[in-house]
Amino acid sequence: MMYEPAKEPNDLEKYFVERANAGDVEGLVALYEPDAVLTDGSGEIAAGIDRIRAFFVDFLADRPKLAPSNQAEALTSGDLSLTSSKLSNGDITAEVARRQPDGSWLWVIDQFALGKYE
Repeated sequence: MMYEPAKEPNDLEKYFVERANAGDVEGLVALYEPDAVLTDGSGEIAAGIDRIRAFFVDFLADRPKLAPSNQAEALTSGDLSLTSSKLSNGDITAEVARRQPDGSWLWVIDQFALGKYE
């Protein structure tokens, strides 16, 4: 399946919410570079697409409904961008996105904030 590419770094969060609410694991995985790393703050790190996929299979098992987040303006330097969002439960995320050769953006590092999403 082809997914809409992120044209701006903050598009990634918008697509994340849409795809998570649709229960689309592969759509979430498509937001990350193949060697990306993700952590939920528990000390566990999901490194690489297969581990990230497994993380999202578990995350989506309870069918959470995510509200749009309050995104900070992306801080971009060259091909890297720091993105951050405040979630409806007060948690804050931080991600590093990288511009791809086609001009789209993918996350390479994700400090995923877990919490109650309602």
